[in-house]
Amino acid sequence: MKIKNTVLLIILLLATVSIIGCTKAQTAPVNIDTTQVAEDGYRVTVHYTGTLSDGTVFDTSREREPLQFVMGAGIMIPGFENAVRGMHVGEIKTVTLSPEEAYGPYREDLVIFLSREELPSGMSIAVGQKLQIQTDDGVVTIAPVIAVSDEGITVDANHPLAGKELTFEIELLKVERVD
Repeated sequence: MKIKNTVLLIILLLATVSIIGCTKAQTAPVNIDTTQVAEDGYRVTVHYTGTLSDGTVFDTSREREPLQFVMGAGIMIPGFENAVRGMHVGEIKTVTLSPEEAYGPYREDLVIFLSREELPSGMSIAVGQKLQIQTDDGVVTIAPVIAVSDEGITVDANHPLAGKELTFEIELLKVERVD
């Protein structure tokens, strides 16, 4: 009886080790090239999926061409670029960015009321409509209408993702020298 229990225990241990080994093999990165690293001044190509804290996907490159940008050029949100910096080709990483690392905090001063006198006469405006506006500091932006009244309209010039924590899964596909 002891021998049967010992043999059964050994078989269970081997099965457990085998299952754990398979699980690790499936999640381990494949084909990471440690000689190609994302650094400032290099063009990188990445696939990414961005999700909100509730798991909602707000953007992904998986159904289209991968994203390309030059590291250090300042065209990406800071947290995304910092996450890519130092990655190796083939590496996949998941990062969560605070609003300050992404599109900034939500700013009430960017919720703007425009009186009817400031609008073109006869213009029909509805909630949800997007308008091109110019802020006091000269920045031109697209802002959705969030309220309409007899006195005027209210638009929200915040980025739609302002004030939100964002999670990105990033896969570095390619690193190229920029000539």
